Amino acid sequence: MQRPRLPRSLLLSLLVAGLVLAGCSSSDSDGADAPSDDGSTETTAADAADEPAPGTSIERYAGYESVNYDDADHWVCRPDTDDICDSDLDATVIEADGTLTTEPFERADDPPIDCFYVYPTISQDEGTYADWDFSDDEEGWVTLNQAGRLQSECRLFAPVYRQRTLVGLGGGGDPEAEGDPYADVLDAFSTYMATDNGGRGIVLIGHSQGTGMLAQLIAGEFDEDAELRDLLVGAYLAGGGIAQPGTDGAFAEVPICSTDGEPGCVASWASFRSDAPPPDGTFFGVTRGSGDPAVCVSPSAMGGGDAPLDAYFPSIASSTILSPDAAPQEPSDWVDPSAGEIDTAFVKLPGLLSGEC
Repeated sequence: MQRPRLPRSLLLSLLVAGLVLAGCSSSDSDGADAPSDDGSTETTAADAADEPAPGTSIERYAGYESVNYDDADHWVCRPDTDDICDSDLDATVIEADGTLTTEPFERADDPPIDCFYVYPTISQDEGTYADWDFSDDEEGWVTLNQAGRLQSECRLFAPVYRQRTLVGLGGGGDPEAEGDPYADVLDAFSTYMATDNGGRGIVLIGHSQGTGMLAQLIAGEFDEDAELRDLLVGAYLAGGGIAQPGTDGAFAEVPICSTDGEPGCVASWASFRSDAPPPDGTFFGVTRGSGDPAVCVSPSAMGGGDAPLDAYFPSIASSTILSPDAAPQEPSDWVDPSAGEIDTAFVKLPGLLSGEC
């Protein structure tokens, strides 16, 4: 089966989802078919014959029985449920001259790829580890803002997982508490593969603690199974230290991206302003333990160099990653009020940002 390739538009969306917000992440990253000229994906009859039928899995996950994820309440977003990711995702395009244009959001109809997203450290539960009762103002909020718009290119699967909380990472909570966030993520992914994948290409997206979870998943599952690697479109891991090839902790079989359009590889980055480079002792841009420089690959320019970012932001300019409650509920200040009113959930700012490793 020919590996699906990632459309350019999804690469750019992924970049904004992680790059713009990665600087807000926690320092904890572990928690315990070829495109046509128009950018569309073509599938031949031979390719289709090699793919599992919808609802079945590759051999590794055949017959897998879910521990917790056959319950729809344990997913923040799925394509078959009514959830926060079904919200209005229209954007207002703000040109440099102040011109405003509404950009309607269109969800893909039966896309050839799925996005499996694991959110960052976000839970404000009082214990060391989160419970199953996720909040649309925390887990839902960050999922909507970082991954919701990817539904223009893929089906979105975002599991709830009992992550190490903000309290836990800050040294609070019960020091004797036991938790295994990765066990949840592995169960969610295995359930997805057994019941939902049906041969679609897979895009992995993570941030902060979510990046740590997906790094473990790549090492424990994708590195170990060639059939699974053949489904990997790409992995986009923000705000976590991914080890360089040839060093301790590096992936054994899944490569780091090095050329534009390369499928089946990992892009990873942490975000800093160009005039504010990583300070001494930074938690970001380095691997845990050794403190060696981490992988840096921008998905907008995987071969290196500077490239513009197709930037979308929440329309309330003072919003933070933590929750909508952290932002004052007032009109957007992205533009002067005389330019017009912004009544969409997102804004797009052509030419505002570029990124380079």
